[in-house]
Amino acid sequence: MNKWIFIFVLVLLAGCKEKSQETYFTPEKAAKCFKDIEDACKRDGGNLWGKNLYGPLIFIDRTSRKIISNQQDNDGLLKLKDGIYTGLYPRERIITTTSVTFGGTLFGMAPLPIEEDNYRTMTRGIHALFHSFQQTEGVYPENFNNIIMDEKDARLWIKLEWKALKKAIGSQGEEQTLAVRDALIFRGSNHESYPKYAEQGTRFETYEGLATFTFTLLTSESPADYRKRLFENLDRISSFQSYARSYGSIHGALYATLLYYKGFDFKTIKSDTVDLGNLVRKLYNIELPVNCRDVAGSIALHYNVEEINQEEEKRLQEIRERLNNQVSVFTEKPVVLLELESPYFDFEPENVHFLDTLGTLYNTLRVSDNWGKLTVDKGDCLVSNNYKFLRITAKGLKTDKNHINGEGWQIILNDGWEIRESGHNYYIRKPMP
Repeated sequence: MNKWIFIFVLVLLAGCKEKSQETYFTPEKAAKCFKDIEDACKRDGGNLWGKNLYGPLIFIDRTSRKIISNQQDNDGLLKLKDGIYTGLYPRERIITTTSVTFGGTLFGMAPLPIEEDNYRTMTRGIHALFHSFQQTEGVYPENFNNIIMDEKDARLWIKLEWKALKKAIGSQGEEQTLAVRDALIFRGSNHESYPKYAEQGTRFETYEGLATFTFTLLTSESPADYRKRLFENLDRISSFQSYARSYGSIHGALYATLLYYKGFDFKTIKSDTVDLGNLVRKLYNIELPVNCRDVAGSIALHYNVEEINQEEEKRLQEIRERLNNQVSVFTEKPVVLLELESPYFDFEPENVHFLDTLGTLYNTLRVSDNWGKLTVDKGDCLVSNNYKFLRITAKGLKTDKNHINGEGWQIILNDGWEIRESGHNYYIRKPMP
């Protein structure tokens, strides 16, 4: 009898432990977070964008897909419990920091950080609210992919630009003006080197950069605190192996900061096609050479370009080593091949690694497309450089109706799609008539 009581207690404790680990974002913590975000937006009072950004907001736990919201949706899908609104986010939909219509209501949506981090949770919330504001202004979410920013020369120019922008933000007078000019020359050199990617890069910087600028400004206690937070974010992103999916969020914020210092009216920005760098050039009365690359090389000597070269050579060596370790996983049969038609990605930028001509490696990834939804939690997946194809290992592959599982990943297929073996590999496709 005592043995069975002991087992019952163990099971009960295990269940309690599992329940307690469901999410750290308790109703009390959620309520406080919503209040902190609301207070931050109120302090701004609409001065920055002409409107108080606080509004419908949902946080989502990626593991349980539980929604924690500050208000109910129009369709009543969310239910009031312990002072907050809760529900479940559909399994077929992607969770990322953006704006989303759920239950007939436009929400800012943000995934909860994996580990408890009050500042990161708060900034993700304001980030999402800003994207909701953008959507009300006619600017909609988009998947930005500036793959060229993983080229060595492009990374070199952008790192030089970041050094000059950081110097400009931390200085005044003539020193600041010269640093702004240097940054714009490095920017011009990058655009001259890769003209086909300039427009996409500019839109990425505006869409995500203004979000970073906004949440950093609204959550900072002082100008010094703002610079500290901004530069911490810059250092974090600068250390990433891949910039293609991340650089714009800090790049645009740096230029927005220089605009803010000059009293720029951000309410005049009505689209994501605005070139923040060009606005800075006009506001600081900067004259640029006809060809920036003609003078950029000599200016780069003042920004320790050799150190950047060494950093990039080390990165290339790490890429070569990763290629040697990873290439067999994605080139030897069997693999599962998925064609990307109109994908929507969710990932953590620090978990993205460029693999030269082989593609881009994602340690974790969630992607939805016409065929359904793929979730990669372990084991990596490879996306081609043109973002048209995706590969995952076929090891441990099992199918159960529309559910497909492998080592570290799972796919939920939409109706009308199937997986088929061909030439020892597997393909997701529509059945042949």
